[in-house]
Amino acid sequence: MEASQFYTLGNQELLHLHKTAFLCSRTYPASVVLKAYDWAIALREQGKCVISGFHSQIEQDALHYLLKGTQPIIVALARGFKQRLEPELQHGLNEHRLLLITPFDASVTRITARTAYKRNQLMVEVADDLLVAFVSPEGSLQHLIQEQLPKHKRIVTFEFEENTSLLQAGAMVYQFNMKR
Repeated sequence: MEASQFYTLGNQELLHLHKTAFLCSRTYPASVVLKAYDWAIALREQGKCVISGFHSQIEQDALHYLLKGTQPIIVALARGFKQRLEPELQHGLNEHRLLLITPFDASVTRITARTAYKRNQLMVEVADDLLVAFVSPEGSLQHLIQEQLPKHKRIVTFEFEENTSLLQAGAMVYQFNMKR
């Protein structure tokens, strides 16, 4: 992990675990949804640590599945910490299996394209590998992933026609029987 500065709330020991980042563009084809849910359930059952912004609908749904397990979760925020957390996040904090991280202090209260991009950069920096469910061509996530491919982070995605550009750029196909 590089020396980026960020704020934390929760179990900082989770930063020492192997972490898989989950990313997906805000708009995505329907074909991605069930694969993403199956992936989240598989990682939950394997007890793997997942880091994500859990901001888009598909990411929020993945968080719903992950919170039903006992595995560690890191939530990366695109704003500063709120005064009050959602009950399910507070429950995860109380169980010491959740960590919130953000590159922003409490004065940043709104999520913008800029803060989301900076959050995603932090997430990718902290993660050991990435699962990119879908990336919109020419979107900010596409740009971020292109920056990461030369840095030798393992990037995997689902095998769909819509992900052809990501696969051609060097991402690997996610196999549900992969061991890490």
